[in-house]
Amino acid sequence: MPIYPVARVDELADGQMKQVQAGETELLLVRLDGQFYALGARCTHYGAPLATGALHGERIICPWHHACFHVRTGEHLEPPGMDHLPRFPVRVEDDQVLVELPDTVEGRRAPTLARRDPQEARTCVVVGSGCAGAYAVEAARAQGFRGRVLWVAGGEFPPIDRPNLSKEYLAGEAPEEWMPLRDPSFYEAADIEVVQGRPAAALDAAAKTITLADGEVLRYDVAVVAPGARPRRLEVPGAELAGIFTLRTIEDSRAIRAAAREARRAVVVGASFIGMEVAQSLRHLGLEVTVVAPESVPFERTLGVEVGRVLQTLHEENGVAFRLGHTVQAFEGTDRVQQVVLNGGSRLAAELVVVGVGVQPATDFVQGVQKAPDGSIIVDAFLQAAEGLFVAGDAARFPDWRTGAPIRIEHWRLAAQHGRLAGANAAGARRAYRGVPFFWTRQFGVSLQYLGYVDAWDEVVLDGDPSARKFLAFYLRGEQVWAVAGMGRGYEMARLHGLLLEEGLPVLESVRSYLLSR
Repeated sequence: MPIYPVARVDELADGQMKQVQAGETELLLVRLDGQFYALGARCTHYGAPLATGALHGERIICPWHHACFHVRTGEHLEPPGMDHLPRFPVRVEDDQVLVELPDTVEGRRAPTLARRDPQEARTCVVVGSGCAGAYAVEAARAQGFRGRVLWVAGGEFPPIDRPNLSKEYLAGEAPEEWMPLRDPSFYEAADIEVVQGRPAAALDAAAKTITLADGEVLRYDVAVVAPGARPRRLEVPGAELAGIFTLRTIEDSRAIRAAAREARRAVVVGASFIGMEVAQSLRHLGLEVTVVAPESVPFERTLGVEVGRVLQTLHEENGVAFRLGHTVQAFEGTDRVQQVVLNGGSRLAAELVVVGVGVQPATDFVQGVQKAPDGSIIVDAFLQAAEGLFVAGDAARFPDWRTGAPIRIEHWRLAAQHGRLAGANAAGARRAYRGVPFFWTRQFGVSLQYLGYVDAWDEVVLDGDPSARKFLAFYLRGEQVWAVAGMGRGYEMARLHGLLLEEGLPVLESVRSYLLSR
């Protein structure tokens, strides 16, 4: 195998990483504790250059969407993405760092999964076709589960990259081949049996049974419930008219895009992530777009007034109109929607309406577990709700490891984290959830990232210039930083991910000192 000199020893200090070239192959070279490591240079999610991310201990944190990898092994530690980084032999000779490459270099390594042993009688059932279900079935096999694995995927299979539904896919910029998380053949090779077209109708936690829509009863030894959530609908006159949509599935996104071809004016109800991303995509498709929401600024409850105003200005610069401080009272039209009636009686003409006003956990079919008033299922730190039963994603209300308080978070990346953890624990691991929630949104070419979780804060402290779209926003309770939003500060956000993972709720001054430390 060919050997390439890629750097001098003195080019990297300990704790640094750098992108280097070995022939035509890009590599990430890392120096840690006196040793050099050579890995694939690009994140296995969307191909971000990892050298522009952060190194925190043995963890490489991607600058774009915060996938995490182990520096010594290349193991994929946290989503998004699912595959490991390739790792290559390194040695040092005469102050030169040399890397040995195979004749064919792949940019990723699929995980090694166990296969079914016919002598193993145990059965693991995973319910839900979203990313939590996908990560769960894979994690069960990766953990070494050799019994039968049944995946009740319902109607949407293979699982998809759901955040794209309101972004590039809706805007017509993401081809179909971008969307699946895995090819169906991947699951077949791991002896994962997929049940399609027959969703779960009932789950009895005490009896350890799952009844499918056609009446078939599945018995499980362990199960993971990851059903996701249903979009809330507006209970107002005319809500049943054609041309009014919610967005949750790939079919919803396709239907909205098809309707947009025949429309000129659209109203988006809701000014949080789904609504604002849909507004951007519909503008990209050439429609006149008005966003209606009761808040004074978009994202007010999630990001606060200061950050919300930045995103509102961005949208207005790109032609989106807002009717804030308003609610929808009715939809009018003959067969299709033609007008949206607001409180106060004003009307907006529209041939297309998209409603994004939140979701409801889809847990009605689950019996024998403790549920919160919103229908979410209460789990412990291991995501366990009952004997042999684990819950992941939007349906789970789990303890915040920083405080012990029960919380529920509707982030795609967290659902993937949950799915991987629940699948591993169902297969015999015993690991508690201890992660940093993270989400991102990209609107009109501008990305915003968010770390942590807080449902109410005392103040938002800004570092940088929001008008220049380059800032950090720290959400404080007392002196503690509970969450951070960032725009144009990707490297610092990646570093802060490592800090929040390590310290939980650091005080603001220690965060500032940490950011100045290198």
